[in-house]
Amino acid sequence: MGWLQNHLPELAMSAAMAWGAGLRLYLVVFVVGLLGKFGYVPLPDTLTLLANPIVLGAAGFMAFIEFFADKIPWLDSAWDAIHTFLRIPAGAALAAGMLGDSGEGVAMAAAIIGGTLTAGTHFGKAGTRAVANTSPEPFTNIGLSLAEDTMVAGGLALAIANPIVFLILLAIFIVALVILIRFILKGLTAVAGRLSSKASKAAAA
Repeated sequence: MGWLQNHLPELAMSAAMAWGAGLRLYLVVFVVGLLGKFGYVPLPDTLTLLANPIVLGAAGFMAFIEFFADKIPWLDSAWDAIHTFLRIPAGAALAAGMLGDSGEGVAMAAAIIGGTLTAGTHFGKAGTRAVANTSPEPFTNIGLSLAEDTMVAGGLALAIANPIVFLILLAIFIVALVILIRFILKGLTAVAGRLSSKASKAAAA
C-alpha cells in the first residue's frame, strides 16, 4: 500500500501511456516527450530518450500523418493492421519504462500488464473501425477518430492532474472494453457470414 501511494503518479502515467498507445502511439510518445522536455512530467532515465529533439520530430511527424490516415475509411483499418506489430510492444515498453526506476520486477510486471492493456485497446479500436467501415458513409469514422484523439489527450492530462480519478476511469473503461469486444466479435461474425452467403450465391449462379 505504501508503494502504491509513493508511486501513484508514475503508475497512472504508466497505465495512461500503455492505454493511449493502443489508440495513438505516436501522439503519446510526442506529448509525453514534450512534457518531459519542459519539465511538466519527470521522465525516468529509461524514458529520457523521448525528450530527444530527433525523437520528438519523428513522433510529431508520424502523429500528424496518423491524424489524417485514421480518418479515411478502410485506410484506417489497414493502418491498424500494420500497427498491431508496433503498438503492443511499444505500449509494453512505455509502461515498463515509466516504472523502470522501481526495480526490474516492477518494470517486468508493468510490461506484461501494459502490453495486455495496449493490446486490448488496440483490438477494440481496430474492431470498432472494421464494423464502422461496413457503412458507406465516412462520418462515423471521422467522429470515432476525433473521439479517440480527444480521449488520448484528455487521458494523459487527467493522469497527470488526478492519478486516482484516471485509474478509476481506466478500470471502468476496461470493463466496457471487454463488453465492446464481445459485441464487435458478434458483429464481425455476422458480416463474415453475409459475405460468405453472397459469395456462395454468386458462385452458384
